[in-house]
Amino acid sequence: MTYRALTSLLLCGLLAGVAQAAPDSHNTEAQLAKSLQAIKNNRLDIALNEVDNLLRFNPNFKLAYLVKGDLLMARAGAINNFGNAPNAPREMIEGLRDEARVRLQRAQTRLSIKLPPRYLWKLDARQKYAIVVDTSRSTLYVYENVNGEPRYVADYYITIGKFGTEKVSEGDQRTPIGVYFVKTELPKDKLSDFYGNGAYPLSYPNEWDRKNKRTGSGIWLHGTPSDTYSRPPRASNGCVVLANDDLDKLAPYLQVGITPVIITNQIDWANEQDQVERDALLQEFEQWRKDWSSLDTDTYLKHYSHNFSSEDMNYPAWAKQKQLVNSAKSWIKVNVSNVSIFTYPEQPNMAVVNFEQDYNSNNLSNRMKKRQYWIKQNSRWQIVYEGAA
Repeated sequence: MTYRALTSLLLCGLLAGVAQAAPDSHNTEAQLAKSLQAIKNNRLDIALNEVDNLLRFNPNFKLAYLVKGDLLMARAGAINNFGNAPNAPREMIEGLRDEARVRLQRAQTRLSIKLPPRYLWKLDARQKYAIVVDTSRSTLYVYENVNGEPRYVADYYITIGKFGTEKVSEGDQRTPIGVYFVKTELPKDKLSDFYGNGAYPLSYPNEWDRKNKRTGSGIWLHGTPSDTYSRPPRASNGCVVLANDDLDKLAPYLQVGITPVIITNQIDWANEQDQVERDALLQEFEQWRKDWSSLDTDTYLKHYSHNFSSEDMNYPAWAKQKQLVNSAKSWIKVNVSNVSIFTYPEQPNMAVVNFEQDYNSNNLSNRMKKRQYWIKQNSRWQIVYEGAA
């Protein structure tokens, strides 16, 4: 990519958003934009001054060093290509070029951030925040739960797997697509420097991954080594990686065991049809609860797809067990609380429902966290997976 192409992209979208830059990676991108604007205007001294200011605050920013190197070389003669460092590894230069492209293009998406993403159909009261990762834009979005509705808070530049998304197997260096949750927090002093200021393991593989025979583990949100400000868009072994300063800003939004992290190839924004489908699913979910409580087992089982499975049972085994268990009941009461619903990326008409179930009967009482995967089939929502969360 030439400097002319980079700076043309800059003028089309980035500068319009500079004044609104937030005190995070947006500031870095705004500073980079100013330098590239000065290059376009052939004001190389100004451009060099802007890069030096950028490096003063981010002394390990490799992309800024690449721009500075080009500017110093330009004093000896014209340069036409971005990244003219002699004898530099081609893979490294290509990665930095990709980072420049992505950081500039990120600004063009900021007009959409006021819209809620379609994945957050319902947040429960405990879920103060939700995370949506758009891998195509190398961007992690943070949304706050405001009376059950998502409201944009912040977004950050991120790195994903070297070979992109759609993780299938251990070691494929891909980032998974799906609905996950923060499992735990690993502090900096428990990790090697490679992970930066900390790490937050995610719940990959989830139930849908296991149902589809996907393997692997160790998909984390984490930082960068102390000598690295940021990494190219595709450079991790499958994890989602942020600059350490951005990870520190993200940390207060992450609740262990509660915060959803939805990773998608390309973010979709909510529309009116989403509300219609959400209400239909909520109605079906409530009817499932009522039919179970009524001890009408045949009607209750109609809520389950014939493709249904739990951790150890398919539909015939599940149906047989429910008929056997319910035959010993004289009464059942089932109540649910803390219900959340997330549509599943890249899986049309599928949603993940999480809830707390309070079950009471004449011979058993228990309370547990549960998770169901619902798919809309033949114009009706049905359950394809159910198990403990």
